[in-house]
Order: sequence, then structure tokens, then C-alpha cells
Amino acid sequence: MSDNEREAAAPIGGRLIGRVRKERIATMIRSQGFMSSAALAELFQVSEMTIRRDLAELEMRGEIQRTHGGAVTEESAAERGRTPREPFFDERHLANADAKARIARAALAYIKPAQAIALDVGTTTFEVARLIGPELGVRIFTNNLRIATARADRSSEIYLLGGRLREKEMSLCGPVAVDQARRLWFDVVFIGVSSVTSQGIFDYSIEETELKRVFIERATRRIVVADSSKFEEMSLVQVASLQQFDVLISEAAPPPALASSLAAAGVEVVVAP
Repeated sequence: MSDNEREAAAPIGGRLIGRVRKERIATMIRSQGFMSSAALAELFQVSEMTIRRDLAELEMRGEIQRTHGGAVTEESAAERGRTPREPFFDERHLANADAKARIARAALAYIKPAQAIALDVGTTTFEVARLIGPELGVRIFTNNLRIATARADRSSEIYLLGGRLREKEMSLCGPVAVDQARRLWFDVVFIGVSSVTSQGIFDYSIEETELKRVFIERATRRIVVADSSKFEEMSLVQVASLQQFDVLISEAAPPPALASSLAAAGVEVVVAP
């Protein structure tokens, strides 16, 4: 942390009041071009949820634009286009790694022996795949080449859906994969997302979204795995409404407004220990 950042975040007679904190956050983002939610939470000694609410208000005022994990100036956003880019897999995999590991361990409780399991593309679903033991004798269906490779030395049956290769994600998508998935039925599906809001679940990739929807349609139990950095963020395209899945597993409880929407939709919320 630089001396300037410490000075900007220094409280006036204790914790900063919300109005002053927001003003200083906006100033810092304008100065730096980008600030992450985690860094701002540490600087101002508040929760990331508080920072996300601050950023949402600043975005409504037109002072900044939120991105996945933080915020940028409007000028920076205009240079990149209005929609934040999808971070690369390795970049996402390192972010919130402990939370994703905890979520994956909690997800195992929903897997029973000999089931047909669908695993969507995503860093958290990748962690789920790595924890599934061969003793369960499950059949795994995925369009994720990383998952297929990670499971190659185990005794589980792996079924890889075909389609067009997304090189950066190492995933297969498109009409071939969608058609294959529509012919199957899964006991449980684990879906990865970029954001969870009261409107539903969202993702960066238009190409991946159709297959996610088919996975949800063709599964008995639909489980979304998402760390708390995805709460109340916004991404490019809606995958499904809250009513279209059964369980949300995260490492932290959703904020009150989102928690109320999830409860109203009948979604079971699991906070991973």
C-alpha cells in the first residue's frame, strides 16, 4: 500500500462515514484507473460487501464502472468497451482459491454413488471435479477439457461433449455440444457463473450460455457454485432466473436483499465451512 493510499483511506475520528468513504473511493479509482474490491476493503477496513454497495452507488452516479472484482474509471471502461472482458482461466483460478476449495468440498455432499454428473465450465467446477473420488463410480459429463484431463488418471467414466473449441477456456461449445446434452439426463449438474443477482445467474460468454441452460434443463438437481465475489455483480448475459436452480453453494452468506430473493425463489443456500 502506498503512502498516498494510506492517507486517502485514513479515517476521520474512526471508521469513515459512508459519504466520505465513497468520495475517497471514487478519487482513488480515478487516480489508479482500476481498484479491486478486495484492495478497497482492506484499505478502508470494511467488508467487501460494503465496498460492492459503494461501487454500485458510484456506478449509478456515473462516476465509475464496476467490473468483475472491482471498478474502473468511465474513461478506462470506454477504452475497453462497455462490457468487462472475461478474465482468463488461470487469472480466475488464483482468485479466491481458498473459497473455491471450500465450496468444492461442500459440493461433494450432493454427489451419490453411480450418479450421472454434469460439470460446467468454470474454476469452481474444476475444483469439484478434482475432489470426486473414484470410489463413487460416477459418470462425469462435461464440455471442459481441463476437467476431462484432470480426471483422466482416475477410474470415473468421462464423457466429453463435442463442439467448437474455445482455446482460452479449453472448453467445447456450440450446436454440437448443445444437441448432445439435450439427449442426456443428469442426476445433478454443477454450474459455474460470473455473477449472482436478484435477477438470476449471469455469465461472460454468449457461447457457453446455451449449454449451461441445457445442463440446467436436463438435470434433476441444479447446483450453482459461486464464491461471494460474484454476489450482486453484473455480467454480460443471463443464464437463468433464480427459480431455475435448486442450490447455491458459496463460502459466505449472500447480502440481505439477495438472500431474500433466493429464499423467495426456493433456492437452498449452503455456506461452505
